[in-house]
Amino acid sequence: MFELNKLKKELNSLANPKKAKILQGFFKTCKGEYGEGDIFLGIVVPKQRLVAKKYSNNLNFNEIQDLLNSKKHEYRLVALLTLIDKCKQAKKIKNEKEKKKIFNFYLSNTKNINKWDLVDLSCRDIVGDFLLDKDKNILYKLAKSNDLWEKRIAII
Repeated sequence: MFELNKLKKELNSLANPKKAKILQGFFKTCKGEYGEGDIFLGIVVPKQRLVAKKYSNNLNFNEIQDLLNSKKHEYRLVALLTLIDKCKQAKKIKNEKEKKKIFNFYLSNTKNINKWDLVDLSCRDIVGDFLLDKDKNILYKLAKSNDLWEKRIAII
């Protein structure tokens, strides 16, 4: 939990209120829009990648879940970038069990992967890479979902 608190503190210190305001509009966060309720800190993606890389080895799935459950968009993106790092590490050492765990964790969190950038930056490396040499039926299920973001995961 200590690492998670440090990560959140670091992200909050990088906040840019002017950029956050722009992003709130760009990602349609007003009442009735697809991004309703999302909060942006205004942190550019390269900085988020650095934060994710810094903490990815020290975060467990409960801590990643905490980030994914947040209304703060950047917390969720850093959680997904962390999962990508973990997935790449598992691939490097040929740990199929860990890759499957990450894949299942990702799919159990599609309700939190609910913006185009979150899907686009994460599903290829987690879902696509895992399914490369496996049955693709899950993609057909996702494609038929009523959830826009699950459909997007299937497409990408």
